[in-house]
Order: sequence, then structure tokens, then C-alpha cells
Amino acid sequence: MTITAALVLFSVIWFLLLFIALPLRLSTQGEYGKIVSGTPSSAPTNPQIKKIMIWVTVISIVLWIPICLLISSGLLTISDLDFYGRLDT
Repeated sequence: MTITAALVLFSVIWFLLLFIALPLRLSTQGEYGKIVSGTPSSAPTNPQIKKIMIWVTVISIVLWIPICLLISSGLLTISDLDFYGRLDT
């Protein structure tokens, strides 16, 4: 696995987890009844983006290391994922 492939894999895992984690524990302005002028009632009151990004990074690293080791060891190849026999490997 090249360095670029490892970075791309980490980015994919990180963004996937970020989009999963963003709506969790979200409280909207409509729920609190304090809607700021010019914003929709579905806008978050306190999104805690920094906390979410830190947790997403930690979980991404925990998932990324074993996946990189699995790919680098040769136990998992692209031909293993070719379920329909469409790749020429």
C-alpha cells in the first residue's frame, strides 16, 4: 500500500464517520424555542464540532490501522473483492 493510498483510505474513513456522527445528539433551535433571526428552526444550538472532530479522528485511527495492516499483509487483495469476476487481475 502506498502512502497516497493510505492517506486516501484514512480520508474516506474519516469523512464517512464524520457524516455519521454529525447528526448524533443534535439539538435544534426549534426544540429549545430560541430561534435566531435569519436561521431555520432546524439549525443546531450547540453543534460541538471540535469535540465531534476529535472523536471522529480517534475512531478513524483505531479503524484505519488494522485495515492498513490487513491490506499491507496481502491477506486482502482486490481480487478477493471481485465477486462478479469483472476485473482482470
